[in-house]
Amino acid sequence: MLENLGLFGLFLGCLLSATIIPFSSEALVSGALLLDYSPWTVVLVATTGNTIGGMTCYLLGWLCKWSWIEKYLKVKEETLAKAHTKVEKYGSLAAILAWLPGIGDVIALCLGLVRTRVVPTTLFMFIGKGLRYMAVAGIIHVVM
Repeated sequence: MLENLGLFGLFLGCLLSATIIPFSSEALVSGALLLDYSPWTVVLVATTGNTIGGMTCYLLGWLCKWSWIEKYLKVKEETLAKAHTKVEKYGSLAAILAWLPGIGDVIALCLGLVRTRVVPTTLFMFIGKGLRYMAVAGIIHVVM
């Protein structure tokens, strides 16, 4: 399927994987690299899509109440509280960890709940996600 949708499919897949829809964007990035797309293009497209997806979680946090996130998104109170404490401590800088499996989406939600500034939050999120995809590209390059 990625082969048919090309870089747009990579962008869309990475965007969706950074929302509350769980699946591996790393697999999509690996597939695109194995299809001989330029590594820099793959990293840029994946990072952009995944950052936009992460910022949708941020927007949800901005618009929602804590109780709604627990009830409708099924985020455990202790997970939300732990991420919220880190976000309050580090502010927008915490967005650099929004790529982490399992808790990355919660971090993005908490960034919105705390109402961190949009531009620094987006920048740090982009940096964190970009570093992850550069690492994936580096591993694929070494293996191939």
